[in-house]
Amino acid sequence: MPCLRPVVFSAVMILSHIAIKSFDLVVALTGGGPGYSSDLPATFMYAHAFTRAQIGMGSASAILMLVACWRSWCLISIRNCGAVDMDNVIRSRTPAARVWRLMLHLTLLVAALWYLLPLAVMVLTSIKPLDEIGAGSLLALPDNPTLAPWLKAWGSACTGMRCDGVSGYFWNSFAIVIPAVIIATLIGALNGYALTKWRFKGELVFAMMLFGCFIPFQVILLPMAQTLGWLGLSSSRAGLIFVHVVFGIAFTTLFFRNFYVSIPDELVSAAKLDGAGFFRIFWRILLPVSKPIIVVSVIWQFTQIWNDFLFGVAFSGHDTQPVTVALNNLVNTSTGVKEYNVDMAAAMIAALPTLVVYVLAGKYFVRGLTAGSVKG
Repeated sequence: MPCLRPVVFSAVMILSHIAIKSFDLVVALTGGGPGYSSDLPATFMYAHAFTRAQIGMGSASAILMLVACWRSWCLISIRNCGAVDMDNVIRSRTPAARVWRLMLHLTLLVAALWYLLPLAVMVLTSIKPLDEIGAGSLLALPDNPTLAPWLKAWGSACTGMRCDGVSGYFWNSFAIVIPAVIIATLIGALNGYALTKWRFKGELVFAMMLFGCFIPFQVILLPMAQTLGWLGLSSSRAGLIFVHVVFGIAFTTLFFRNFYVSIPDELVSAAKLDGAGFFRIFWRILLPVSKPIIVVSVIWQFTQIWNDFLFGVAFSGHDTQPVTVALNNLVNTSTGVKEYNVDMAAAMIAALPTLVVYVLAGKYFVRGLTAGSVKG
């Protein structure tokens, strides 16, 4: 256990940073209630700045969040040494190793069930008639399975003032995700290339971009809203694309920079001697060997943007809201009897693209992350 202190320390710091930024689950599940018992820094800041128009209070709470995340970033940056060679422990045939393997497998099994059971409940509930939902167990198979909840969720469920389902919001999400992923990935590749293969005093720039990965998005809601207003992009798809590109660049730059470090500098030096310029080297040498990290960047960005709720609720208009905002509106819209099967079907529709991406490309994601781990 003492040898695991660096790992435990890093995990605690990262999880505390994630907790500071929590927003969407609180808004969707409790709204900060009952009373203020589940109110978090992010929801407190959003409520004061956007709902109550108390700009000063919202800005002050955003600064406090920034300071808290800066502390986490500084602590994580401290390098710790000492680790346990877990491969040797796991491969050992001693009784202690067998007990360790058993505990490890049980832990993984519990974790898998923890994540899979809600998904199973969603799928089963989405194909049950409404009268069967309260009559049996959540995990009971439906007696009369039906796709009617899916059809209603897609085309006629009420999401606030409109009752045309989530289909329009679904395509809104695609219209936002695709250009944002392409632009952020391309800019991140160029940044990583410039920071690693050209004489450029970019360590400070890279450190600032790395810090950008730790900044709570709620901290910049107010200045970003003002920026979108100055650019004439408020409540538009273009505005949402712009926001996601700005915040995606820090992550894509980190991915590509770490990948390009593993590519020999001699390749770029030889191309420079042959008269190749900045962009020609990038397009002809770096980009063709970047397929693994491009896959990582695309999957990461697609998942983050598709699942985003904060920017969608803060910067979109009625006609440009993504599917995550539509889900929240659907759950909070009351038109009589609560149709849980329709809610679950809508949630499954919203989750399908990310599930498909991970099923088809999950192995490439892991392969891409490890492709640049060895210098050679």
